Amino acid sequence: MLNKIMKRGHRKPSKSESIEPPIPTTSASSVTVNHASRLASGTPPPVTLATAPQYPATVEVLPMLRDVPMSDRHNLFIRKLQICCILFNFSDTMRSIREREIKRQTLAELVELVQSGSCKMNEIMQEELMKMISVNIFRCLPPHESGVDGGDPEDDEMFIEPSWPHLQLVYELLLKYVVSLDTDTKIAKRYLDHSFVLKLLDLFDSEDMREREYLKTILHRIYGRFMVHRPFIRNAINNIFYRFIFETEKYNGIGELLEILGSIINGFALPMKEEHKLFLVRALIPLHKPKCISSYHQQLSYCIIQFVEKDYRLADTVIRGVLKYWPVTNCGKEVLFLGELEEILEVTQSAEFQRCMVPLFRQIKRSLNNSHFQVAERALFWWNNEHIVGLIAENRHVILPIIFDALEKNIRGHWNQAIIGLSSNVRKMFIEMDSELFEECQRQYEEKEARTGEMEEQRQLTWKKLEEVAAQTTTPGDNMVIV
Repeated sequence: MLNKIMKRGHRKPSKSESIEPPIPTTSASSVTVNHASRLASGTPPPVTLATAPQYPATVEVLPMLRDVPMSDRHNLFIRKLQICCILFNFSDTMRSIREREIKRQTLAELVELVQSGSCKMNEIMQEELMKMISVNIFRCLPPHESGVDGGDPEDDEMFIEPSWPHLQLVYELLLKYVVSLDTDTKIAKRYLDHSFVLKLLDLFDSEDMREREYLKTILHRIYGRFMVHRPFIRNAINNIFYRFIFETEKYNGIGELLEILGSIINGFALPMKEEHKLFLVRALIPLHKPKCISSYHQQLSYCIIQFVEKDYRLADTVIRGVLKYWPVTNCGKEVLFLGELEEILEVTQSAEFQRCMVPLFRQIKRSLNNSHFQVAERALFWWNNEHIVGLIAENRHVILPIIFDALEKNIRGHWNQAIIGLSSNVRKMFIEMDSELFEECQRQYEEKEARTGEMEEQRQLTWKKLEEVAAQTTTPGDNMVIV
């Protein structure tokens, strides 16, 4: 059979670098992905992924593509792809070392070939290439073992995919294929279809950070080059977020997906579509709910701020949404929220600020009196931001009465000296803004404290009277007190 194929290949090459394939044979490939859009009359039916060759399979050393005549490159290219379809078990480092190295060198050669563009691939070659890529990257991922309980992901030991020496080259080959100027998007979209994109998104749950970085770059390039897939990709990412927020709270690639979305949001046209606003309200804001937010908060905050910068009218919606998911006992999460709100307020205009300032500073009041000094300190740092201080100064008649009690309590009784000093500085700023308002708030605070003291005295007197009555009515040996 090999001789027949080689004889068919000895034809005079055309002037173009694209090589016309010989008549398809049943031995052309033993592995494929079933893309319905690729099937046509006269084409042999594809084989399922289950027939992907596994070791032990014959791995032969083939000549370099550049060392054979142009007419033979098509057949040699297909044979090299078949070798790369062989999957190896990397759990045993001493097993099939030679075969694995042959596959690695073959993949490296294919990457160089696609990158250089020295041999333009025809449709059959592209189809076989995508079959090989699918066989290698689409696999079952190991179960979650780290970073799922809301802990710091940096404290976990980084998972290393055993087959990464091969996987890296396969991902590099896919990336070069997607970004290559020689790749015709009309042909490529037959293989990079919705099914392929969904499987690619499933791989974002990989624990290997290096794999997720490649996936992020590849998916972003697909989104950029294949406009027909853009709505589908956004909806698929939405579904991943929904499942993560409301069902599992376990997914490794949330941060990478948010990085892609940050770039997508940056390119949204104005006025913003209602679809995009719903995505903000239904997916991005609820991402503040999971315990493990620290692993992706930086990327989430960037996306949120991009929305507010695009449309300032969304500031009120965003701030109220963040307040809705405010943590009660998680101080680390509260510090993250305070930092994010500060960044949001930096791009918030006065009219939008006035709509949400009352619930916002009621929460800030609680944060100022938090016994965890980092929470109180982060809230007090807001007064180091000139834009926020300007917004507060414009609305001091509403804000100061809300937080005055918290500042006085900190100054009079907080256990941390840094918090006492920062609270005193904020107090001085309000005095400089409006001394009359400050004196009025202080007078009301002192009256309130006096009433509270009187109520406490009255409560103590009431208890004392009850004790006296109980002592007078209780007879020896009677254990019951009647009031």
